[in-house]
Amino acid sequence: MKVEQLLIEGNKYIKQNETKQLLASVLGYNTLELLNHLDEEVTSDKENKYREYMEELLHDKPLQYIVGNVDFYGYEFDINEEVLIPRFETEELVYNVINFIKKNLKGNLKVIDLGCGSGVIGITLYKEVPRLEVTCLDISEEALKITKKNAKKLGANIRVQKGDMLDNINEKFDVIVSNPPYIATNEEIEDIVKNNEPHLALYAGNDGLDCYRKIFDKVNSVIKENFLIALEIGYRQKKDIIKLINDKMENVKIETFKDMSSRDRIIFVYRNK
Repeated sequence: MKVEQLLIEGNKYIKQNETKQLLASVLGYNTLELLNHLDEEVTSDKENKYREYMEELLHDKPLQYIVGNVDFYGYEFDINEEVLIPRFETEELVYNVINFIKKNLKGNLKVIDLGCGSGVIGITLYKEVPRLEVTCLDISEEALKITKKNAKKLGANIRVQKGDMLDNINEKFDVIVSNPPYIATNEEIEDIVKNNEPHLALYAGNDGLDCYRKIFDKVNSVIKENFLIALEIGYRQKKDIIKLINDKMENVKIETFKDMSSRDRIIFVYRNK
């Protein structure tokens, strides 16, 4: 069958944009290139692979895990079931961090990305602001393998190391950024997320705040005089996290940002004298 025929067939069962992404992945094209090959004959083995992918999608396997990559901030990152699928809210976090750094923090800066997963935050910061010295840290060996792969793929000269938040960190940083696990153990979430994405990257104790406690228990010993701590949070956690910050830190400024749905999703803690 030709590419166009397979797209028409797929559109009967799944969304049009998903059809294009699946077939493009099988054929080794991006979705724009695919449209320039509509008359191309597809080999039987690739037809079969395309239909296997559609079957997986229809059985609620996330598209990103099927094709093995995701677009984040204009960069293509490899992912698998060992790491969280990056969301748009995390792109918003990165966008705001980049703006803050460019406006407020001069010179070469040391940055650490806590719970880096596939490395999307740390690697993107390095690519967008090359004067940053970036460390990506995660407790998962499998996540670190993916981060290393993405760093090599995207030409990011970063440091990758194993660790649990700020435990055993003995140096000081200008910027600490994290999208940590923040879902409470008993909180209801979508089945497609619960059944596919790594629970290590999702859940953080009975109230979802365990990782934030770990960060703020140690943070004063690893920040420089002028600093930024930038965190993605659950949209109902703002009040609890601000209390945690005020209990652990002094003489800091706190700023929050809403996501596209007008929900509180990002907290900045900083000092910039």
